[in-house]
Amino acid sequence: QVQLVESGGGLVQDGGSLRLSCVFSTLTFSTYVMAWFRQAPGKEREFVSRISRTGGYPAYADSVKGRFTISRDNNKNTVYLQMNSLKFEDTAVYYCAATQGVFNYFDTATYPYWGQGTQVTVSS
Repeated sequence: QVQLVESGGGLVQDGGSLRLSCVFSTLTFSTYVMAWFRQAPGKEREFVSRISRTGGYPAYADSVKGRFTISRDNNKNTVYLQMNSLKFEDTAVYYCAATQGVFNYFDTATYPYWGQGTQVTVSS
């Protein structure tokens, strides 16, 4: 059974950095496209970033481009999100997601597998 477990969230000051990790439970990790989404209170879940099966072709939401970097280590079944220059508006629960399909990568419906989320809070 596919399971995703996020970690690395926390409280950080405006301008600070955090690195999120998401560990994938199966040995077929390299066959999945991985993504990060986030959901702020009272808002819909929104796309943040995604990375291809081999680690290439990263994509980012305009709101995080130039500040966030997605990466993966297929030997460790882990995807990462390095978040720099954090802003108050980045405060949200961050979720990793996985799919084997061809898709609209920014659409939550594309991803059948989700982690439980990790809270990121940026103080102004």
